[in-house]
Amino acid sequence: MSTMTDDLVAELATRVLATARAMNASGINRGSAGNVSARCEGGFVITPTGMAYDISRADDMVEVGLNGEVSGDARRKPSSEWRFHRDIYAVQPGAGAVVHTHSPFATALACQGQGIPAFHYMVARFGGADVRCAAYATFGSQQLSDAIVSALEGRCGCLMAHHGMVVFGRDLDHALALAVELETLCEQYWRVLQLGAPKLLSAAEMTRVMAKFATYGQQD
Repeated sequence: MSTMTDDLVAELATRVLATARAMNASGINRGSAGNVSARCEGGFVITPTGMAYDISRADDMVEVGLNGEVSGDARRKPSSEWRFHRDIYAVQPGAGAVVHTHSPFATALACQGQGIPAFHYMVARFGGADVRCAAYATFGSQQLSDAIVSALEGRCGCLMAHHGMVVFGRDLDHALALAVELETLCEQYWRVLQLGAPKLLSAAEMTRVMAKFATYGQQD
């Protein structure tokens, strides 16, 4: 369990809640669906299960260790999806925050078991020439976590069959921005599908784009 001070955990909890509220305000999630977490020393702080974010308080956020142990100070139970947050942090050292949403277009594609191919160069923003769709498993299960971890190999975002999407970023702001970008790509791809078979970029072009994204957004 974390050895962070109470003040640091409280500050992180405030930021996790603010991100969850921003997720809903952006339109990529609704109600108490979805969840948000941020890494802390020895574990992570995550939104509680089944609570609407607009009425939640920072002290409703839950600290969970990487062994799955919930902090003895917790007032609530963690999100039912805490397992895949834990497992993402365990295998992705660059993950500082995780955002999971039931955004409309990502969920529509996921309910058809469709990932996103290289129809647009921005697909490379998520680490490869496509965005995979993780195999379906019951929410909250270890099987779902295993499927997500597999789909995220070499990627920072994936869809989740019959469920939604998940992304991780270096911090909460980055993870939320990636979630918005992924939902935007899903909407664009959904619209392209209405026009017929999508025209895809070549593997060679996606390799060039991925190389350019290695320094994307860096100002120095």
